[in-house]
Amino acid sequence: MAFTETGFPGLLIFEPTIHGDHRGYFFESYNAAIFEAAGIYYQFVQDNQARSGYGVIRGLHYQVPPFAQTKLIRVLEGRILDVVVDCRKNSPSFGKVFSIELSAANKKQLLVPKGFAHGYSVLSETAEVLYKCDAFYNKAAEGGVLFDDPALEIDWKIPVEARKISDKDRILPCFADIEHVFQFEP
Repeated sequence: MAFTETGFPGLLIFEPTIHGDHRGYFFESYNAAIFEAAGIYYQFVQDNQARSGYGVIRGLHYQVPPFAQTKLIRVLEGRILDVVVDCRKNSPSFGKVFSIELSAANKKQLLVPKGFAHGYSVLSETAEVLYKCDAFYNKAAEGGVLFDDPALEIDWKIPVEARKISDKDRILPCFADIEHVFQFEP
């Protein structure tokens, strides 16, 4: 099976089939038919790509409804620690953190449904990250959770002195202080 459950409803790890030989490799990074065969239906409308250096932490971000986004995240170069927090009221994993290393080498992808705050830290010298979104970016709908909220106890795998964080991400509210607008729907 191409999808692995994480214990967080709707949050899935996707591992594409890699076809390799002496020339290199080939894989389908996304195929709607494979997703639909697993009961996963999204229409992705926007691709985002970011390049960052070691120590960069981006997040934790989301967009509020009706502009909330499902994301399919993968790494084209380097490696990251991808981190999500379940912000969906009544979810069995509400307020819990999930993290996974995504890399160009392991080719794993993380499918992050609406209702999660998402971020990542760059563990390699550089990393290039690509993610598909099922809704367009809307600046007015931006929301987020403070990356170092003590209640979440996230280990970003980056020493404090090496962290590079935007001014915007440094002033996001703690999880307990955000307006919880997402609702879990089993």
